[in-house]
Amino acid sequence: MKDFAGKVLFITGGASGAGFGQAKVFSEAGCKVVIADIRQDHLDEAMAYFRDKKADVHAIRLDITDRQAYAAAADEVEKVYGSPPQMLFNTAGVNAFGPAEASTFEDYDWVMGVCLGGVINGMVTFVPRIIRAGKGGYIATTSSMGGFMGGSTTAPYSAAKAAVNNLMESYHQALKPYGIGVSCLCPGGIKSNIAEASYTRPKHLENTGYNINDKTIEFMRHHYSFGIDPEELAQILKKGIENEQLFIIPVPDSEKMLRDIVERIINYATPEGMKRQEEFMKKRMEEMRKRMGGDDGPMKGADEAGWGNARQDLTWVKKRRGPF
Repeated sequence: MKDFAGKVLFITGGASGAGFGQAKVFSEAGCKVVIADIRQDHLDEAMAYFRDKKADVHAIRLDITDRQAYAAAADEVEKVYGSPPQMLFNTAGVNAFGPAEASTFEDYDWVMGVCLGGVINGMVTFVPRIIRAGKGGYIATTSSMGGFMGGSTTAPYSAAKAAVNNLMESYHQALKPYGIGVSCLCPGGIKSNIAEASYTRPKHLENTGYNINDKTIEFMRHHYSFGIDPEELAQILKKGIENEQLFIIPVPDSEKMLRDIVERIINYATPEGMKRQEEFMKKRMEEMRKRMGGDDGPMKGADEAGWGNARQDLTWVKKRRGPF
């Protein structure tokens, strides 16, 4: 897809962070943008920006895990713009960090409910409508580099993003006959409000095995301040859509990183490879310590905040040693 003028675009998480960056860039490219977000304060701030720009943007407050609310949002889009969206960006996401072995059912239900379930809800809600409209279209889902590998402190998130990567490949194949393109954006860190994700965690899912408090949230704000700018990321996404790439990897030397990921899978499949992978991971961790763990690096303050550790009453869980 190269012509965005007049296209109706629905963006989840569209009022802040990566989604807001996408709303800005694609609005300027000529799209009529619907921003859906769970936080009303972010919607209000975003709409103030777009009103000042005199942009054609419509806001909907939406919890993407609520399927009835999602269907109502889809109906609202058709009422406002006279048709389903031609473009869907599944961008909303949450995260929580802590030892995999300390994870609760609620940690999985919340993180996977938003990061995977929310994407599924978007696809099941909108794909039939886009197909029936017969105008083709484009779908882009924001996943993560974390979806290509596991992590000892990111189990629910990494599992959700791995599933999203696979899901988008399935839809990429399935939707070609309908003239609908599919991309999966897999960034590293983004300058966003994801550090505040716990503010939107439902009360019935608040039981967590992780150490999450004001200190860890403040550390994560610091950490994500080193991420890619949302508008820069949106420009990369736009180019990827124009080129109709399935996977869009906005990290330095992405080809080498992906080759290392594939090599990791090969290594894990043999006894000799397991030894190679262990040595590779030791080297990689040392490189990360040098690059990220300095006094002014993105991992500054991780230990002091107790980031990535279990809840203090879970005394059977070993404490992490250092930010890596």
